[in-house]
Amino acid sequence: MKAVVYREKGVFALEERPAPTLRGPRDAIVRVTLASICTSDLHIKHGSVPRAVPGVVVGHEMVGVVVEAGAAVRRFAPGDRVTVNVETFCGDCFYCKRGFVNNCEDPDGGWALGCRIDGGQAEYVRVPYADQGLDHIPAGVTDGQALLTGDILATGYWGAQIAGIRPGDTVAVLGAGPAGLCAMMCARLYAPAHIVAIEPDGARRALALQRGWADWAAAPAEAAGVLAGLTEGRGADAVIEAAGGDGTFEAAWRLARPNATVAVVALYGRAQTLPLPDMYGKNLTFKTGGVDAAHCGDILRLIAEGKLDATPLLTHTFPLAQAMEAYRLFEGKRDGVIKVALRP
Repeated sequence: MKAVVYREKGVFALEERPAPTLRGPRDAIVRVTLASICTSDLHIKHGSVPRAVPGVVVGHEMVGVVVEAGAAVRRFAPGDRVTVNVETFCGDCFYCKRGFVNNCEDPDGGWALGCRIDGGQAEYVRVPYADQGLDHIPAGVTDGQALLTGDILATGYWGAQIAGIRPGDTVAVLGAGPAGLCAMMCARLYAPAHIVAIEPDGARRALALQRGWADWAAAPAEAAGVLAGLTEGRGADAVIEAAGGDGTFEAAWRLARPNATVAVVALYGRAQTLPLPDMYGKNLTFKTGGVDAAHCGDILRLIAEGKLDATPLLTHTFPLAQAMEAYRLFEGKRDGVIKVALRP
């Protein structure tokens, strides 16, 4: 089968690989019908994910059809249309039982697919712990509508959840890339008074406003003034940092009002500083880390009900055979690209 492979730092390649087979009774094999390229894949390519294994098939955001299920798989059978979760989790350990699936104690737990074990930018993918790692796509929901469920929609949903948004709040979202835009649309579920998109790219600010994902949009230099005007000078009630750029972590806590929550869902390329003396007295709550993608079933229900729609993010689709061209476009940020889908 064709597959996109992380060969070494700086090098991805399209290769021929054997199709995966079941390795355990809780595995399933999924024929991939649509996959996507994620910014996290670029982090792997550039060496920013130390746990990534050279030689691994990349890709952790995909949908498809089950073609084979292990003897212990109970929820899925061949022919089922499914989304694949970015997280691998057993469902039985201390962390899984508490919903903290990113820290599953299994050796392959957490973000494994496309990082430490073969992922889904390929024709087929093996999904460990299939009863946890797969979700049924509801009738009437297309592959494109479901594609982003397992990663960036799950990230946006989790980010909005941990930000503690309450009705009437003012929410600031740093970054109007795919994860930030998904955070905005999920923040809307909590009925805030204002969602402010903070993003240097004017086209992405315009998209956030046009789609109704944000009520206000500001370049970074304007953000403090916009938030002050909306909150009688207090600042944001909740901040979601989804940019992961130079200075965006500092901007996140500075834009927050005292006693606010700052949810950091971005993946940084280098260490960030928490300057406690500078923020003394703001009494902020920080929530950070990798997504606990334990609510994909809820996300799919919201998609089926028309309450979440991330399809406008899918700006380009390539056949898997042209994956390297797709990566060049995505990495170069050409042609207004936001998300690229790969079709095997």
